[in-house]
Formats: sequence, structure tokens, C-alpha cells
Amino acid sequence: MTDQQPDAAQLDTAARDHLWMHFTRLSAYKDAPVPVIVRGDGPYIYDSTGKRYLDGLSGLFVVQTGHGRHELAEAAAKQAAELAYFPLWSYAHPKAIELAERLAGITPGDLNRVFFTTGGSEAVESAWKLARSYFKRTGKPLKTKVLSRSIAYHGTSMGALSITGIPLLKQEFEPLVPGAFRVPNTNYYRRPDQSMSEEQFGVWAADRIAEAIEFEGPETVAAVYLEPVQNAGGCFPPPPGYFQRVREICDRYNVLLVSDEVICAFGRLGEYFGATRYGYQPDIITVAKGLTSGYVPLGAMLVAERLAEPFLEGASWFAHGITYGGHPVGSAVALANLDIFEREGLNEHVRTNSPVFRSYLERLYDLPIVGDVRGDGFFFGIELVKDKVTKETFNDQESEALLRGFLSKALFDAGLYCRADDRGDPVIQLAPPLICDEQHFAEIEQILRSVLTEAWARL
Repeated sequence: MTDQQPDAAQLDTAARDHLWMHFTRLSAYKDAPVPVIVRGDGPYIYDSTGKRYLDGLSGLFVVQTGHGRHELAEAAAKQAAELAYFPLWSYAHPKAIELAERLAGITPGDLNRVFFTTGGSEAVESAWKLARSYFKRTGKPLKTKVLSRSIAYHGTSMGALSITGIPLLKQEFEPLVPGAFRVPNTNYYRRPDQSMSEEQFGVWAADRIAEAIEFEGPETVAAVYLEPVQNAGGCFPPPPGYFQRVREICDRYNVLLVSDEVICAFGRLGEYFGATRYGYQPDIITVAKGLTSGYVPLGAMLVAERLAEPFLEGASWFAHGITYGGHPVGSAVALANLDIFEREGLNEHVRTNSPVFRSYLERLYDLPIVGDVRGDGFFFGIELVKDKVTKETFNDQESEALLRGFLSKALFDAGLYCRADDRGDPVIQLAPPLICDEQHFAEIEQILRSVLTEAWARL
């Protein structure tokens, strides 16, 4: 027996031979080393060769409080020693109870019921199942359909993937769960009428939801899934008044408003919930990721009191459950994570520093390849264009060469882990840990400037 860790070469070989990485072209590492991240400290991560990178994506919009938080690891170890596991199937344990009560205390409105999952896809799918079950129990059995926005990502399990609005992610798994339909997103940069103000565009986009409900039949539509700031496509914030109009539409047609906050909750936008940030009241909020800062997998569906009422009497029950939902260790870590939020004022920190972060990214407007900088809180996207005046984007071949052929690797090699994505138009997405400040924003801007300048020269 030895305590010696595998060296970089051993890890690389084992990764290529045995590890099936997610959303990854495995052929990319046929003749190239696999990046192996072995350690994290604050906003930085380190690979197996010792090189340091600024984590500009919080892992995957997850590590809100930063890497290497010993108190979160200690909370996990303490709970595991007391009660490592027990299900919530007709039983309870203290940490899940405490966390549910604490979450109910910070949610907007009366979202007082907490159904735990282990991740975002499960939370999204749970919400669809609840919507269908609720309407069956209230005499509206035809209300089964859901609406979501074009290019929006809501998960990868078969139900959640059906709600996702990215055709390329869905094609090889079709047919999916029927009954999911798409409406336009809130990409103001690509609005259909460039003369529209933000407010006018918001009304237009919200009214397309009403139009879709009318077309499908209000008696058949159960829910609308919307992220506060849409992730896929590159950080689309809501236009002023958009969510208020959507709420009116949902009330008019008796449709549930599901706020998918798997990314946006827990400080990403400077509040515990994006619904609070933008002043609207959902019927359901789905969360995961930042709930534990990623130290242990945990998700949840936060539910309005009225949706629980049909399940509170007699033999009625919600026939749905997840083995690891509300795991004792995950619940303990989530509570410790929320303690850090309160003690260090992370929501306030994001609200104060978001304009500073934006200002550093907007300095990149002097580069010919930067068309738009958009987002909110610590969640921004930079859209890349061929022509700033006409907003001409790259064709598929050019996008492939730009993002996968150069940018992703070049940014990482330069010391910045972030996302170069073309699920809509080509964008770079940034969502650093919530502990970051101006020195980190300056570092991000410097690396982006250097790499984007070289990218334009190559084009």
C-alpha cells in the first residue's frame, strides 16, 4: 500500500482508456492529453501538472462560495458520521427538515413545500410530473403540455430534455416525451424588429406565450418553464416588465409558472432567487447547483402551498420519489453553504460588484469580434460576430473552427476556464465564483482580450 498519488501521465492514460466524459468529443483526446483538475482554492483550480486557472464558470455555474471551503467538507464529514444516509420515503431526518424550513423562509411568496432531488434535471422533471398530477386532481386532466423558450436548456433526462429547446441535443434520443412546445426567447440583440425598445420587445416576447397557449388550447397547457436569465444562447436577461406580463398570462389561462433557477438561484444574480431579483412570483422554483456550491449533489423543487393542497387529505399522494433526494450529507452541506452566504454577505457582494464585472467585459467592445455583452449579477455572455454593424454571425464551419478549433483550448491554455458555446450564436459565457472581485475581473478581461485578438487575426 502507498499514499502516493498517480502522476499526470498515469491519470491521462486512465482517463482516455476508461472515463466517458460528458458532452465531450472523445476523439478530441485521441492524440492530446486530457485536462485533469486535481485541486481548487478560492476562485482558482489547478491541473495535474500544477498549472493554475481562474475558474470563470464556477465549475458549471455551481461553486458559488469558491473552492476549498473546509467548513463545507467538515459539515459533510460530521453528518456522515452521524447519519450517512436515509431516504425521505415516508420518513424524515433532521437535516432535510431543517433545510426545507430554511428554504421556505427565503423563497418568494408561499413556496413553502420543498421536494428534494439530487440535481437540476430531476427537479425540472419533478415539476412537470407535479403539474400533471395537480391538474388531474383538480378536475383538469387535459392540462399536460408545457411551454419553454427556444434554445433554452432544462436538462438531459427524457422529460427535461423534451422541455429543452436545443434541437441538436435532442435528435438522437427522439421520440421524446410528447407535449412540450417552444416560444421565442428574450435575446434583445437578435430581436425580430431592431426598432423595438426593450419594453416593447418584452411585451412581444411575453405575448408569444399567450399566443402559444391559445393555439394549443388553454385547457391542455399545464406549465411554462422560464429561466430568470436564460443560459443557453448566451445569457439572455428579461426585458423590463417581461415576467410581470408572463405572470398575468399564466393567471389568465390557469397555467403554472415554473422558474427554472438551477443556474440563477443562490447568489448568481445577487439574490437567493432570480424571481426575487426581477420581482415576479412563480408557482414552482427548481434549484440545484449552487444550493451546496457543488460540494455534494443536491437539488429541489420549491412549491406553492396551493399545489400541495390536493395531496394533503385522504389517500392522495404524489407518486414520485428519488433515492438520494434530500440526502442527509447534502442537506447538511447546503445548510453550511447558506451560513456562508449570510455571514459573508455574498448576495450583497454580487449586487455591488456586478457593475464592475460588466464594465471590464464591456471594455472588449473595442475588439471587432465582440458584438454584444449581456447578462446580470455574476452571469454574463459575450456574443461573437463577423460584422459588428450588420451583426452577421459565423456559419457552422466558421463557428466550429472558431470555438472548438481555437477558442476553447486557447482560453484554457491562457489560464481561464470558461465556456465557448454555439448552441445559439457563438458566445463566451462567464460565471465566476461569487467571492470574486475586481482583480479577478481584470484578469478575465486581460485573457479574453489577448485570445479574442488572436482569434480575429486568424479569421
